[in-house]
Amino acid sequence: SQAAWCVLPSRVLLVLTSQKGIQMYESDGSIMVYWHALDVTEHPPAQAVFARGIAAAGGRFICVGTSSGPVLVFDIPHKGTNVTVSEVLEEHRDAITDIAAELGQAPDGAGDVVTADDAGTLCIWSSGEEFTLLNKIPAFGCTCSSVKLWNGVVAAGYGNGQIRLYEAATGVLRAEVSAHARWIYALDLAPLTGKLLSGAEDSFVHVWKLSRNLDTDDIEIEHCHAECVTDTQICGARFCDPEGCSFAVTGYDLSEIFRYSQV
Repeated sequence: SQAAWCVLPSRVLLVLTSQKGIQMYESDGSIMVYWHALDVTEHPPAQAVFARGIAAAGGRFICVGTSSGPVLVFDIPHKGTNVTVSEVLEEHRDAITDIAAELGQAPDGAGDVVTADDAGTLCIWSSGEEFTLLNKIPAFGCTCSSVKLWNGVVAAGYGNGQIRLYEAATGVLRAEVSAHARWIYALDLAPLTGKLLSGAEDSFVHVWKLSRNLDTDDIEIEHCHAECVTDTQICGARFCDPEGCSFAVTGYDLSEIFRYSQV
C-alpha cells in the first residue's frame, strides 16, 4: 500500500507496507533486512488490517502506523538485521493515515514527528530513547489524509480539500486554505525552500510557499503554481529535488508518472 526510502545517518532503507505486514529492504531492494507481520487475530473479522504511514525519525528510528491506531517504532542498527520494536505509541484510536518527520530546523520544544489518523486527529511527538507526546490536535470531523512537518510548522491536508497549518510547539491553528474541491491525497514539502505540493481528486496539483514572518512570527502561505492533469484523480505527488523545482504526479488507474519542471 505504501513505499518510502527512510534516510538515517548510517544507512538508507526501503520500507514497504501492505495488508500482511511491514518489509524493510536495503535501499537497492536486494536484501530484505526485516519483516514484521501484522497480527490479524487482534482485529474484528470485518475490519481491514494494514500498515500505513512511514517516517524515519530521531536518527535511528523508523515509525510505521497501523490500521488499529498504534504506531510502531523500530530501532534500526547501524548495519545488519537486528531490527527491534522499541516502542508502540498508542495515542490514536483510528487508523493511521500518514506520519511525517521534521524536514527543516525545528524551534525549541516543537517536536520532530507528527502522526495523523482517519478521524483527523494529529499527534506531535518528540523522538528519543522514549517518544514524548507534546501536543494532540483534536479531529474536526474530517480525515487528515496527508501531513508534513517543516521548521516547526505542521502542514495537514484533509478530505474536504483544506490545507491547515499548525504551530508544532503549541498545536495552534495558524492558517487555513480551501486548496482543492475534493479529497487531498498527497502533500510534499521541499525542505530547502518551504514549497508545499498538494494533489487531490479534483485533478489539480498546486504549489504553495510556506514562510514565517520575522516581524510578527506569523506562518504565511502563498500560492505559486497550479497544474491540471485532465481526467485524472491524483493519488500521488512528490517533489523531485529539495528545492522544489520539479515534481512528479500520478493518478488512479494510471501506469504513467507525469513530471513537471520549472523553466
